[in-house]
Amino acid sequence: MSTTNIKSTVEEMIQPYLNEQGFELVDIEYVKEGSNWFLRVYVDKEGGIDIDDCVLISEKLSAKLDENDPIPTIYFLEVSSPGAERPLKKPEDVTKAVGKNVFVTTYEPVNGLKEFEGKLLSFDDEELVIEAGKKQHAISYDKVASARLAILF
Repeated sequence: MSTTNIKSTVEEMIQPYLNEQGFELVDIEYVKEGSNWFLRVYVDKEGGIDIDDCVLISEKLSAKLDENDPIPTIYFLEVSSPGAERPLKKPEDVTKAVGKNVFVTTYEPVNGLKEFEGKLLSFDDEELVIEAGKKQHAISYDKVASARLAILF
């Protein structure tokens, strides 16, 4: 089974429980690091999640994974918060981030740059506008390689 299939299978398995409990699935990773495989599930909720939430979700998902056994290799399951610099994977995530500080990378240069860090001024599902320093950068959403919240010091 491919990594993409594993991620979508895990999402199908856990999404109903997360919806029922008021959690948001932020991301799923299935990656090999060294000789070990990791299944990482990033979850959030209004007001943030705590260790008890992660334990409950981990137990529920672990039981479902044991029952269905969709992953052919030995792996480590990790359930956690996406953290303060949460990835912005979907357009809805970017919309929620308007007014916040973000870090965005692009597939190709925009205004001569491929990295932008600053305040997300607007997003209309097609274009982001980021204020970095005293400049504003309009970036087509289809050119965004990655985006996340950013903590500015």
